[in-house]
Amino acid sequence: MNNFATPAAEKKFHELEWQVKNDISHLIFREGEFTPIEDNLTIFITSHGSDGSVNGIMINDERKPNVKNTISAEKGLIIYDEPGPRIILINGIKQEINSKTLQFSSISFDRYSVDFSISQNKKKKHNSYRSQTLTDLLNANKNPNLEPSEARRFIVEGNRRLLSPLYNLIFSMLACVGLLVGKFNRNGQGKIITFSVLAMVLIESCDLIFGNLATKKLYFLFLYYTNYIVPFFVCIYLLLFYNPSWFSRFYKKEFFNHE
Repeated sequence: MNNFATPAAEKKFHELEWQVKNDISHLIFREGEFTPIEDNLTIFITSHGSDGSVNGIMINDERKPNVKNTISAEKGLIIYDEPGPRIILINGIKQEINSKTLQFSSISFDRYSVDFSISQNKKKKHNSYRSQTLTDLLNANKNPNLEPSEARRFIVEGNRRLLSPLYNLIFSMLACVGLLVGKFNRNGQGKIITFSVLAMVLIESCDLIFGNLATKKLYFLFLYYTNYIVPFFVCIYLLLFYNPSWFSRFYKKEFFNHE
């Protein structure tokens, strides 16, 4: 669940969130209103189409010095390219006038595009480690799009996903050790239970510490696994081989030697 279903659901959620935040046609363009997109660029639309397009478009573009463009089109569609978003206009007219030379021109077109200089960080998707698969996380150092620090963080998260289900086994074994290995006391098992809880807290604290160290230097990952392996074998030994009578015999021998 943690390694497959959750990352897939998280990825779909981020994609939907990105689409909602970056769907310019619905967030910026309002029907029947002149919308200033940037300095000297204003767009008017009549309506939104069910397929994400916009209808009845008029654009006033004065971004070039001494040049004023007025563009009208029947329909348009917003697409995203590397430089930024742009609108593809279909079946329209472009009228241009140069205020310096007073030259006027008018052309009809079947298809024409207008670029927006909107900040590109709005376009970029955010790929968090929670939306990555286990394979992507463990092979993050092979991803050229990731910074070294980010790749290390992804690798540590991949190893955490491998070990996190196993910690449930460790905590269950610690509880069994506290109840089965310790001596029965009619007054209660408060000391044994407290010791087991403290051991769990210590393991969780070491998990956080070693994880943070591994994000800086990956060779600390062996400590991350040691934090699981050592308690596991200690619990196995105490549950299968430990005999409390060994210590009672030792204490009795010491007592008689002192006598």
